[in-house]
Amino acid sequence: MHPILFKFGIVTIYSYGFMLFIAVVVSLSFLLKDAKKKGYDANVITDLVMIVLFFGILGARVLYIILNLDFYAGNPREIFMLQHGGLAILGGIVAGLLAAFLFCRYKKLAFLEIIDLLAPYVVLAHSIGRIGCFLNGCCYGLPSKFGIYFPVHSARLIPTQLISSFLLFMLFIALKVKQRMPHQKGAIFVSYILYYSVIRFFMEFIRADSPRLFLGLTIFQYFCIVLFALSSLSYILLWKRKISK
Repeated sequence: MHPILFKFGIVTIYSYGFMLFIAVVVSLSFLLKDAKKKGYDANVITDLVMIVLFFGILGARVLYIILNLDFYAGNPREIFMLQHGGLAILGGIVAGLLAAFLFCRYKKLAFLEIIDLLAPYVVLAHSIGRIGCFLNGCCYGLPSKFGIYFPVHSARLIPTQLISSFLLFMLFIALKVKQRMPHQKGAIFVSYILYYSVIRFFMEFIRADSPRLFLGLTIFQYFCIVLFALSSLSYILLWKRKISK
């Protein structure tokens, strides 16, 4: 819709990068308030977020490049043009989770408690970031006469970015409600993965930016099936553990 928000001489402000910045600032500010209530050092949590953010973006970018290797092989400079979009959130989840685990081991923090603390705000950041996708024109939907006209695609498309943003915000609220209820350590994060895998699986049916593979499903839908199975199993195992507040 509007890939470039502003231009100040040689400085260009891209909508995608700007919304990612807003997503981080807003989510981090709320996260630090929660962390303070739970007795965590704000500096430690900020360091954790910066590390998880770096490796999360790196993992998301690497997966996106792998899935679009033909394009990037022919346009290697685009690999570094993050302002043009191109993050695969599933790669970011895996890389960010690994980074969080190693950080918690190093700092001797309770890993399950930390990822429960982070999970809702990862969802909130994702929700805000999807608005950047809408403005950038990436992650677009199928053609529809009831859709929104995207100049970059010269077509009227289903605004899957906005639908996804709304659903993610609803998930954020659901996780915050669950966070205030008695739950097993790790249950908030597992719920995030469980519900997000369902949301993304069905969203793929109205998205048009991924090729259909076996049985007409996209590669992301197969990833979601795996995540749903793993998170379901994890949830069952968590229920056998003592509930904490």
